[in-house]
Amino acid sequence: MSGDISGSVEPRFEPVRAAFAAAFEGRPTMGAALHVRLRGHPVVDLWGGVADERDGRPWQRDTPSVIFSCTKGLVSILAARLVEEGRLAYDALVTNYWPRFGATGKAGTTVADLLSHRAGLSAPRDDLRFEDILDWDRMVGILADQYPLWCPGTAYAYHAITHGWLAGELIRRGTGLTVGRYFDEAIARPLGVDAWIGLPAAARGRPAHLQVAASINELWQDEALKPGPNWPFRAMTMGGALPAALATPEGGFNDPRLQAAEVPGAGGIATAAALASIWSATVTPTDGVRLIGPGVVDIATRTQSEGPPFFPAEPPYARWGMGFQLDSEARRYLSPRSFGHDGAGGQVGFADPEAQLGFGFVTNWMMGPEDTRATRIIEALRRALG
Repeated sequence: MSGDISGSVEPRFEPVRAAFAAAFEGRPTMGAALHVRLRGHPVVDLWGGVADERDGRPWQRDTPSVIFSCTKGLVSILAARLVEEGRLAYDALVTNYWPRFGATGKAGTTVADLLSHRAGLSAPRDDLRFEDILDWDRMVGILADQYPLWCPGTAYAYHAITHGWLAGELIRRGTGLTVGRYFDEAIARPLGVDAWIGLPAAARGRPAHLQVAASINELWQDEALKPGPNWPFRAMTMGGALPAALATPEGGFNDPRLQAAEVPGAGGIATAAALASIWSATVTPTDGVRLIGPGVVDIATRTQSEGPPFFPAEPPYARWGMGFQLDSEARRYLSPRSFGHDGAGGQVGFADPEAQLGFGFVTNWMMGPEDTRATRIIEALRRALG
């Protein structure tokens, strides 16, 4: 596949090119892109493979793809901006901004609890329909009124999809803009990147077509058979509104209606270059833009949640700051100070403040726990940087 890889790397990063090319081995219909910025400047810019296996459309440099939970990282940048500007406080009660949220035993929930997966709302208690998750007001109303699954602030469990509406509603109330609109005004347009939370009509048809490896379907088939309520399974499916694998050939996040909706827990769409540029701009000026300063980065990346979650799960366990995924055994980044967010199926975006680096890897070939593609690329990058 190495002969089909397009783009360029600076000479010292040739091992990164090799690791990227190796990710395609045995996956003839996979498409992917990789972008790395060092001190604001591109040092790796690669793409290759197939953007849509149905018609053979090749992956181009400007091919965007659904980035799934990488979107949570972008929303966490927005929240950090509001904290830096004094429009939001991590230690404040959510009810200071969103009074209705205090219903049903959640009055003591802080913004930090909400962002760090400690709000007790990781999954809906009631079954939902696909149409429900397209309706912002309905979803934030459901979450505001729901009894928590555990006492907020006392434990954590990954809010796989709900995190986006919870954090996004705080952003909407703090800015008067929808989370997608604020993302466009504060991040995408200043940096001039192809990234959206809510795909505009003008970009419809551009995203890569998602393919799900058999391992993912097998994993979730086993989960579906477990006696209920299986809250982690409900967290992924939103009570039946989504396929557990998040995509089918024409449904889930391959559905243009869902791509157009603002679903900031999983529905962002971006190029690899956009992801890398955004994360770069959190730690160093990038194309004249610095998104957040080192002071708020330090606060936002302090560990809030780690270790075994509320619902039993096998290690390794992730580690979370104020919405940011931190370096851990579950997701190794460049260094212990790196922060970002990965996404279902293999997507990864992160920043490293010591190296002043931004990283973006996106792919339409979705894999499960056996996936080592991004991990091996990051290992090659670490070696190249010495």
